[in-house]
Amino acid sequence: MADTDSAKSFKRRDQLLEMEHEVRKWWDESHVFNAEAHDQPPKEGDKFFGTFPFPYMNGYLHLGHAFSLSKLEFAAAYHRLRGANVLLPFGFHCTGMPIKASADKLRREIEKFGNPPVFPSEEVVNEPEPEPKPNEGNNPEKFKGKKSKVASKTGRETYQWEIMRGYGLSDAEIATFQDPVQWLRFFPPLAVEDLKAFGLGADWRRSFITTDINPFFDKFVRWQMRKLKSFGKIVKDLRYTIYSPLDGQPCADHDRASGEGVIPQEYTLIKMEVVPPFPPKFAHLEGKKVYLAAATLRPETMYGQTNSWVLPDGKYGAFEINESEVFILTERAARNLAYQRLSRVPEKATCIVELTGQDLIGLPLRSPLSFNEIIYCLPMLSVLTDKGTGIVTSVPSDSPDDFMALQDLKAKAPFRAKFGVKDEWVLPFEVVPIISHPEFGDKSAEKICTDMKIKSQNEREKLDAAKKVIYKGGFYEGTMIAGEYAGMRVQDAKNLIRSKLLELNQAVVYSEPEKKVMSRSGDECVVALTDQWYLTYGESSWRQTAEECLANMNLYSDETRHGFEHTLSWLNQWACSRSFGLGTRIPWDEEFLVESLSDSTIYMAYYTVCHLLQKGDLFGVDTSTVKPEQLTDDVWDYLFLSGPEPQSSDISSTLLKKMRQEFQYWYPVDLRVSGKDLIQNHLTFCIYNHTAIFPKEHWPRGFRCNGHIMLNSEKMSKSTGNFRTLKQAIEEFSADATRFSLADAGDGMDDANFVFETANAAILRLTKERAWMEEVLAAESTLRVGPPSIYADRVFANEMNFAIKMTQKNYSDYMFREALKSGFYDLQAARDEYRFSCGSTGMNRDLLWRFMDIQTRLIAPICPHYSEYVWKKLLKKQGFVIKAGWPEAENPDLTLQMANRYLQESITNFRKLLLKQASGGSKKGSNNKAGNLSKPTIGLIFVNEQYDGWKKECLNILRDKFDSQNRKFAPDQEILQALQQSTVGQEGNFKQIQKLCMPFLRFKKDEVMTLGTQALDLRLPFGEIEVLQENLELIKRQIGLEHVEILSATDSDAVSKAGRHASLLKQTPPSPGSPTAIFLTKDDLA
Repeated sequence: MADTDSAKSFKRRDQLLEMEHEVRKWWDESHVFNAEAHDQPPKEGDKFFGTFPFPYMNGYLHLGHAFSLSKLEFAAAYHRLRGANVLLPFGFHCTGMPIKASADKLRREIEKFGNPPVFPSEEVVNEPEPEPKPNEGNNPEKFKGKKSKVASKTGRETYQWEIMRGYGLSDAEIATFQDPVQWLRFFPPLAVEDLKAFGLGADWRRSFITTDINPFFDKFVRWQMRKLKSFGKIVKDLRYTIYSPLDGQPCADHDRASGEGVIPQEYTLIKMEVVPPFPPKFAHLEGKKVYLAAATLRPETMYGQTNSWVLPDGKYGAFEINESEVFILTERAARNLAYQRLSRVPEKATCIVELTGQDLIGLPLRSPLSFNEIIYCLPMLSVLTDKGTGIVTSVPSDSPDDFMALQDLKAKAPFRAKFGVKDEWVLPFEVVPIISHPEFGDKSAEKICTDMKIKSQNEREKLDAAKKVIYKGGFYEGTMIAGEYAGMRVQDAKNLIRSKLLELNQAVVYSEPEKKVMSRSGDECVVALTDQWYLTYGESSWRQTAEECLANMNLYSDETRHGFEHTLSWLNQWACSRSFGLGTRIPWDEEFLVESLSDSTIYMAYYTVCHLLQKGDLFGVDTSTVKPEQLTDDVWDYLFLSGPEPQSSDISSTLLKKMRQEFQYWYPVDLRVSGKDLIQNHLTFCIYNHTAIFPKEHWPRGFRCNGHIMLNSEKMSKSTGNFRTLKQAIEEFSADATRFSLADAGDGMDDANFVFETANAAILRLTKERAWMEEVLAAESTLRVGPPSIYADRVFANEMNFAIKMTQKNYSDYMFREALKSGFYDLQAARDEYRFSCGSTGMNRDLLWRFMDIQTRLIAPICPHYSEYVWKKLLKKQGFVIKAGWPEAENPDLTLQMANRYLQESITNFRKLLLKQASGGSKKGSNNKAGNLSKPTIGLIFVNEQYDGWKKECLNILRDKFDSQNRKFAPDQEILQALQQSTVGQEGNFKQIQKLCMPFLRFKKDEVMTLGTQALDLRLPFGEIEVLQENLELIKRQIGLEHVEILSATDSDAVSKAGRHASLLKQTPPSPGSPTAIFLTKDDLA
């Protein structure tokens, strides 16, 4: 296989690859995946329209794409197989900044290092490659990403040119990628080829790329944006947004190298005035108002300030905010403020004096609302300079951190001396009660630190836990006891106090990314206050409509639904315009481009008419039938919104009606499949936009979300080599073995696991199954003919019926791992059991032919190439298996399945018992000839087909205490009471009886939940003696006995046959479902 050196293994894989190549030719010649709308509107289940978020085209498709896509592909293939008219289109996303940013990087690298570039690392490092260690070289499981020596050794950022070399491109080819359009021309066609090799059942006539390079799609997006603006869904507004200074525009999720999902965190910036006279280092600040700017989330606590905190060795600066005001804070915070119109020079932080935290210690401060007229700046070693401003207000009444840090400074003179802290800056200041906490009083921080025995500001875990308790309780349940809002609940007073601080110019609003965000241009993002175009997501009436849509959608898991509900609860205005990158221009403000997540919300509608507009050309070059300029808003309204036929259009009426019919036939989308990370943006935007533009009957019907994919239980990563492109996986394992392993990887929202061993095992299984079928077909004349007649025939036919029904349910629920189990693994096991059970009687020809037909169809959605080859070449069937129809099945016989399970489990138990009896007493290595002579050859199997005695009584009680309507048993105490009052319970020591009966009662209660009330019957639903008697030959063959008898344990004559072993029937009495076997030697009969 792919991970071994066996030529035979590669031969099996190559056999699959050859089959796949041949099958794809058949499909291409017959255009099997082209989907046409029917003249009549579809009834429920007649059509299936499924989509996948188009992948971004700045590289090759990989297994992460393939995993999510496989969920849609398997679903579409199932619906196609069962007879539905299926449309699975596939487009390619090129909008946004990543492609443009990468092209610009290449241009800059050429300007700086030449063409081809000679990077500094390549000039400095001329060391030979070290010899590989044993077992280290030529590992086929490692991705061959190319890095320079220094890149791999130092971990420096890899140049874009090196990334392109990793794609296998020559230097001459790479140079052409300075032009962003080259990316669009290069990667999408390669993606199409990889997806075709994967066996994707896509209608490739409907494929397209985005951006204004494609004039048809460009016209569609312009119509969409104008429509949203006309409905009041797009407005221009001043908003805080994550922003890339290097790119000069907002940085949305898909524009980020890291920090997806991060939003602005808003603070109140408290202006703590530095009281003159200033120290010498502040000489340049004379004549200005100088403030330590402290970021807080709790402005309502400012009454209790006793000091401020700084990091002694932290780097700070005095930054000009306007002509008269200077803020002291970190450079990072000043950079954010500069983009929020709080810098003398817009979008540039101007530092007058560079400072350290030590320079700030001892500064006298006049802070808003503080009951202490003057407070001082003090050292705190846990202050963070990468969050907030690096300046922290201290409120020891309600902050455990502040309380312990202040106590440390008070108690430890050497600590004060180390940082030059004077006693008068610390010792006079006491805790100022400001909030009454329901549990911890009005000095809540001091109380909880005492209760938790916190002794130092260094006890981080304890302090974090204390902070969580105090902040939550204080905010939601606390009451103000200080200031003008005393007596008011904290959560009501907070905004009033904040508004007052802002109104009096004692504070300003400050925002920063809640976590670090890096743009794809390599720039650390800030929060900017930008005046631009926004979609009004979160507006109450629009949100209600989106929630209505969501409520009627099938989301296939509660976790997915909760994800959407959470997103709808917080999602607010979204910047839909950009000034950098590729895309469609905002129609009414062409200075801006439509942002990459905003042009990809309703494009599923475009799929329905794309083939008629673009004539199968990805780029929209063919304008022979329709010219882009003919696509006016009236035309789009007619096609998608049932508007009047546009009288002024010179597009033929026939074509307009055909396009409208296509849309009305296929819409709405039945299923959209995606990774769970898109819930928080793209998928929720999709719901919002559909509800704004389309009528209810065209709102999406279902979204199915999945987790990410791991490879061999490790995160997929290029840097570690644990990575596969789709093309690499197909070359290594074949398409069908890759698909097999993707189906087996998992179906839920948790991360799934693509296991190479599973893919390799699939290669072996599929090729061996093909070989078995060829052998069976060649040996047709040796098979038993006529209608199925023996017990094994009935069981095998029944198992096939079960497989058909269960697999249909699993595919319908989009549980593909379960479909693989029921439709392949379980069916294979049933076939293997049948083959063994038939013995010398031989297998039935008709059943084997039915098995091969069913197996081929059930696995077709997952392994279509293999199934198609078997269907046409081996089974000589007409047409294509992918459209063969779901196999018909009779209602499965549960009783027969239960009887067979009973038979197989009984045989297994007999075999174990016989092996134990045969090996008993003989020492390892001894030559026990007597033991060989006395080997058991006769089996007496005793059956008791009905419960009696105490077990019968227990079952009667359970039957009486079961509520069949609600499927619930009475409480255990009630069942115990009934047992105590029963005949059995009155016979002796009830504790002993309880000990005897309780395990049986628990077992039967569990069995009822699994099997239903038939588990309480006194007899099994089949005759045990009859089943065993009918399979005597199988039992003898499986356990290796010459003679077997099936006997009733209630027949005294039968019991006498056990002779001296009859006592075993008392030690282990048989009961329904549990026969007792006694094995005899010839000596026992002598």
